[in-house]
Amino acid sequence: MKIPIFIGALAIGLAAGLFGGLVGLGGGVIMVPLMVGALGLAQHRAHGTSLVAVVFTGFAGAIAYAMQGSIDVWAGVLLALSAIVTARFGAIYANGLPEWKLKRAFGAFIIVISVLLLLKPYVPPLGLAQELWGRVAVLLLTGGVTGFLSAMMGVGGGTVMVPSMVLLLGMTQHLAQGSALLAMVPASFVGAYTHYRLGNVERSILPGLILGVFIGSYSGGSLAHLFPDAELRAIFAVVLIATGVRYLRSGNGGKPRS
Repeated sequence: MKIPIFIGALAIGLAAGLFGGLVGLGGGVIMVPLMVGALGLAQHRAHGTSLVAVVFTGFAGAIAYAMQGSIDVWAGVLLALSAIVTARFGAIYANGLPEWKLKRAFGAFIIVISVLLLLKPYVPPLGLAQELWGRVAVLLLTGGVTGFLSAMMGVGGGTVMVPSMVLLLGMTQHLAQGSALLAMVPASFVGAYTHYRLGNVERSILPGLILGVFIGSYSGGSLAHLFPDAELRAIFAVVLIATGVRYLRSGNGGKPRS
């Protein structure tokens, strides 16, 4: 492996892990645009490669949350059961899209994620689903939707799973995040494997990317309490929205219009 490729991938992983750890987001929404813009990967390969890294970050994060007792194992299992079914279809669907359409879909997705990021601190837990059957239904439906979107967009899916568990099930933020990380591992693995079989994984950058995400995630989580949360979320959301708008303006040739 050429050192410049390793360094570039390491830098992208560090950035994704650091910002993700600071604001509580998965690294996919950072990794995908950087791999396309800085490393010149095609959009499809960026999504598949990002998802491989998400498997490792989800595993590391789940262990950390489990050590603090912040995982609902049954919630994570139910989320994963439906997510692993739909993840394969999400990857196949993404593979069938023209690159410019996938770029636009990704742009719309990260704009929605940005809005959720800004609203997250102001929405209280509602606990609307209290009966056992209702909670099971919410988890299975959430997992199914998330599995498809995660594999399609090359992200972990925590930004969909966590709000659903907090708002509809009344879970605490930490418990929801830990459960989402647990579900993320098998779901992302299925999506990543499907992308790999479709030729959408750039193996040469994986060592640097995975190492960078591990280091960045730990550093971001450790530094999060040193910075004002509201300002960090606002800055991060503005950057994501600007990126999303640029992707939405992608022309039929697949390149964002300047």
